[in-house]
Amino acid sequence: MPDQFKKQDILNAFEFRHATKEFDPKKKVSKEDFQFILETGRLSPSSIGLEPWKFLVIQNQDLREKLRKVSWGAQGQLPTASHFVLLLGRTAQDMRYDSDYVTHQLRDVKKWPEDMIESGVKGGIIKSFQDDDFHLLESDRAMFDWVSKQTYIALANMMTAAAMIGIDSCPIEGFNYDAVHKLLENEGLLENGQFDISVMVAFGYRMKEPRPKTRKPMEHVVDWVE
Repeated sequence: MPDQFKKQDILNAFEFRHATKEFDPKKKVSKEDFQFILETGRLSPSSIGLEPWKFLVIQNQDLREKLRKVSWGAQGQLPTASHFVLLLGRTAQDMRYDSDYVTHQLRDVKKWPEDMIESGVKGGIIKSFQDDDFHLLESDRAMFDWVSKQTYIALANMMTAAAMIGIDSCPIEGFNYDAVHKLLENEGLLENGQFDISVMVAFGYRMKEPRPKTRKPMEHVVDWVE
């Protein structure tokens, strides 16, 4: 039978979590707790198991200040968060069905046998998915938008995991994409175009209590088709 206490613990974590705009700069997330949060991101699912992400933990204060200048949605978080993470996504050069990265991931990480790789890559199954089903080969932007969807799975899992152990977070899309891209490129953090910025997230401990959580009622967001 389902453990009612565990279910309530999970719901309590969702009630606890809110988009924290300012953190207590005197309180730091422990190394052990933050490694736990990162591990839930690492273990997150991704389409075809390609793990198209990298998590940049930005603790350098000079770089945080440079980011703050081009990230209007992180004005309170960048100076105060215990840990600030940029979720990067792999770009089209790595994510095309015929790339060296895809073959490496399937063969060396997922341990696919050669016949599966042959049918999946050379046989056109992944190509058909990317081209015919999702139209990902139409542009580099279409491919990166698909990759970003995967990073958001890891983002959500990391924030939920943090809330489960009483750590606050805030996902951040409020930044100038071109400016952040250029900054990270100049810092040598995009690995020669293999990665690009997808989303940001801050972790720490809230400075003040938020207002009560508001959401639409269940009947407004769920339809049953039977």
